[in-house]
Amino acid sequence: MANSYAVLPCNGLDKSAGCIAREIALLVAERSESELLCPVFYRISDARYNKIANEKPLLVIDGCSTRCASKLAAEKGLKIAKKITVAEEAKKRNVTLGKSLRLGEAELALASEIADELLQEEKDEKVETTLEDIFSGIVYDYEIYKKDKFIFRVPRSGFYFNENDCWAYVSGNRARVGVTDYVQQSLSDIMFFNPPEVGVEVEQFGELGAIESAKAVFEVVSPVSGKVVRVNEELVSSPELINEDPYKKGWIAELELTDFESDRELLLDFDKYFEILKRKVDEFHV
Repeated sequence: MANSYAVLPCNGLDKSAGCIAREIALLVAERSESELLCPVFYRISDARYNKIANEKPLLVIDGCSTRCASKLAAEKGLKIAKKITVAEEAKKRNVTLGKSLRLGEAELALASEIADELLQEEKDEKVETTLEDIFSGIVYDYEIYKKDKFIFRVPRSGFYFNENDCWAYVSGNRARVGVTDYVQQSLSDIMFFNPPEVGVEVEQFGELGAIESAKAVFEVVSPVSGKVVRVNEELVSSPELINEDPYKKGWIAELELTDFESDRELLLDFDKYFEILKRKVDEFHV
């Protein structure tokens, strides 16, 4: 399956290059799970489109050197993942753009070729991409709750939680999943890690491997649905990494998401999960 974009095309439909930009955007949307951001409506009503643009990598398709789509993205404070200009792409391919606003065979072929390349490039990158770079750049801001000698940390931003004390960090159509400080503190010294199989499909709240200490076996309950594309192999030989650092080194698995829009409705943000954590800690340590 091709990666998905939030696609912001040029709105200059009075020029051939603008019409081709629109055609490329339509083709990318048709050939992947990408969503279009209408540049006209985006200027006057941006709530819906901001949501899409923040969930998917942003692809900006400018028609010419005016770069109206890029300027709109800048006005909205959006981070551009990939950007092309039709006029420049045509020049690289020795295609002369006519003045007609009706796309002919040459213009349609150009649009199709560019759309295919955009999706193929993204697909090739995706094979090698993990969340390592993203995680290495995160500045973790923890809220701490203390009880007796125990300290429980919860990241303030970027993480989703379920009531089973598991977390998910989502980037595009990928998520990294792990367990919270509450789990590792409750289990004490973790001695075994039973990973999920790479390639297995997991439903939201389905089992995603297990960890074990002398006290108990804890089944990891997946906060999200998707296909397991990677597991933390280091935990097989060093399960104690979960005790040391459950949010960084002690992550469990990475999933390719299948329905995050629906999954998110049943997930908790920091504020809600932190209240649940405090209640659990207080009840456990009474």
